[in-house]
Amino acid sequence: MLILTRRPGESIHLGDRIKITVLGVQGKQIKIGLEVPQDVPVYREEVYLRVLEQNRLAMEADQQDVFAAAALWQKNKTE
Repeated sequence: MLILTRRPGESIHLGDRIKITVLGVQGKQIKIGLEVPQDVPVYREEVYLRVLEQNRLAMEADQQDVFAAAALWQKNKTE
């Protein structure tokens, strides 16, 4: 992990298209501003982890559906 120190009002650029600015610090919270192209998704970590889990579950369901369909097809083929 790259660790950088920034003060409120200072920014970090990720490539040419993404800019992260520290807007303020209050207690344990840091307020940041993101300038990100519209085609780049931005998630809080807890939301991103839920999206990954839901995608994984959906992929499992899809594979199970394919196996069930193949089993039905084989069964009908032999009858």
